[in-house]
Amino acid sequence: MVTGIIRTALERWAIVNLASKMDPIVRGALLVALIAALSRAGELRQHAPTTRIVLTRPSASAGAPAEAPCPRGTLPDGNVCVPVPDPNTSNLLLTEEQNAHHDRNGRLQVYDQIARRPERPTDFRKYRLPIPVPADQAVIGSGYDLDRPDAEQRRGAELRAVGHGGVDLAAPRGTEVRLILLENQVGDAEVLEVGHLFGNSVVVHHTLREGSTLRDYLVIYGHLQSAAPGLAHGQPLKPGALLGYVGDSGSPGIVHLHLEVRRAREGIDAEGLALGQVTQNAKTVACDPRNVLELL
Repeated sequence: MVTGIIRTALERWAIVNLASKMDPIVRGALLVALIAALSRAGELRQHAPTTRIVLTRPSASAGAPAEAPCPRGTLPDGNVCVPVPDPNTSNLLLTEEQNAHHDRNGRLQVYDQIARRPERPTDFRKYRLPIPVPADQAVIGSGYDLDRPDAEQRRGAELRAVGHGGVDLAAPRGTEVRLILLENQVGDAEVLEVGHLFGNSVVVHHTLREGSTLRDYLVIYGHLQSAAPGLAHGQPLKPGALLGYVGDSGSPGIVHLHLEVRRAREGIDAEGLALGQVTQNAKTVACDPRNVLELL
């Protein structure tokens, strides 16, 4: 429509130029009509709907949803994905707070932790989780409580478990555990380590945009029956990648998935952490998973 208006205006202007000997009053009227047509074209162009172009790469199988070429929070620039600031999260800074509890030997343990942001839902079922969560099933065995007073923190039988930096998700033995994307994630996640931490465990490294900088986060998938074959340090992972299977390694008779999120401290090379250092307070800070899990 806009193109037609412009074409008509140009045709009228051509007529005016050709009719140079035309009466001045008539030429003036045609010139006014030309200006009006161009103004109308500009107005239509300004209010015309914008077509949104979504870049996708072909799906691996017919009928399957196409996969975006770059993860959320980035834009394609040639063959790389460049992080872009999200104005909605420009002021998002997760602050560390100090807390303490008595361990199984009665010693006071002081640690840092990042409590749930108050605007984040308390119900874990409102978040995307690495295992299926039936709406009518009680799947949460225990949740994050390192922000609570000592007396209100988790206590296991004979104080074998004190405090909890993650969430326990009940599921049948052998349930597939798949990688989840975190909010404000930049680039692919990577395998950090596979080994014995909370029983058989897989630790995944994510980079998140937090405030005006990038921060390293580690997600622990623990008590697995077994890890998925072929996982190796530094291996890039796409959301939905198979990590292992729900089991009770390290917690005999209690079949569940232990999901824990920790943020690497400033100056710590997250990719260089050994498995035994992942949960050390001097290296990483426990973070309520609800701060970074994607909302459904």
